[in-house]
Amino acid sequence: MKLIALPRKNYLATLIAALVFGLLLVGAQDARAASIEPFVGAYDGHLTFEEDGKIVERNMSVEIAQTRKGFNISWASAIRRSDGRFTEKSYAVDFIPSGRPGIFSSAMKSNVFGKQVPLDPLRGEPFVWARIEGDTLTLFSLFIDEAGDYEMLEYHRTLAEGGLDLDFRRIRGGAQVRSIRTLLKRR
Repeated sequence: MKLIALPRKNYLATLIAALVFGLLLVGAQDARAASIEPFVGAYDGHLTFEEDGKIVERNMSVEIAQTRKGFNISWASAIRRSDGRFTEKSYAVDFIPSGRPGIFSSAMKSNVFGKQVPLDPLRGEPFVWARIEGDTLTLFSLFIDEAGDYEMLEYHRTLAEGGLDLDFRRIRGGAQVRSIRTLLKRR
């Protein structure tokens, strides 16, 4: 049996084309796996919990929208204290692909060249990023205080029937100091 040798040039071109096609196929699968589309919408939730021996009521809302370059998450929390007063806080963050599958960089300010970049945690600003893993969209926010200690906020939003299961965690110095779970219902 006589083997026929393919010209080296054609063999290399075929190998390179196959590798490029394979990488494109894997990239397309990663892009689908990390899609924001299933999460897009507006959601509301309510919960009651005890804090320092007092009952606290909290109304929460979140809106997730696709943008030209990525997506935006805006959320608000209205806390009713035991004395009847309400405290409201709201936030909005744009996210853009980081170049790593399923991980998104916050675009919270513009650098000197006009590129959207994250804030600087060493200046007391929160460093924020997001991750889509399966049916969970997680937003992480890292704060570094003046003493160099850190606080991490984690908002795990998992697709559920009728909305999103929210699992919020506050971690300070490696120890979890608060955990809140509730269902955010799709409007």
